[in-house]
Amino acid sequence: MKRNTFIFTLFTILLLVGCGPSISDENKNLRAEVIGVHDEVMPLMGKLKNLEREALNRVEELESNPEIDTLQVEELKALAYDLSQAYEGMFVWMRQYETEDGDRTPEEVKAYLEDQMIKVQKVNEDIKAALDKADKLLGTE
Repeated sequence: MKRNTFIFTLFTILLLVGCGPSISDENKNLRAEVIGVHDEVMPLMGKLKNLEREALNRVEELESNPEIDTLQVEELKALAYDLSQAYEGMFVWMRQYETEDGDRTPEEVKAYLEDQMIKVQKVNEDIKAALDKADKLLGTE
C-alpha cells in the first residue's frame, strides 16, 4: 500500500509540475506585456514633438506682444519642457532595454522584466500626462 501511495504522490507532483506554466512562459508573457505598454504610446512620439513646437511658437508670439502674459508664457515653457522630457524618456528607456536574455537565469530575467515594466509604465504615464497638459493649455485633442 505504501508503494502505491508513493507512486500516486510522485505521479501527482510530476503532473502538477509538468502542466503548470513554466517560468520561461511567464517571462515570455511578461516581455510581451512590457512591449505592449511601450507600443501603446510609441505612435504618439511625433505628436509630442509637434506639440512641443506649437507651445514654443506660442511662447514666441506672446513674448513679441508688448502686453505679455508672463504666467501663460511660463506655463507654455513648462509644457514644452514636459513634452520634451516625455519624448526623451521613451528613447532613454528604449536604449537601455535589452531584448535578449543573455546569460541570465530565468529568475534573473523575470526580475529584469519586472523592473522594466515599472520603467516603461513610468514612460507611458509621463507621455500621457504631457499630452493631457498640452490638451488643456493648447486646446488640442
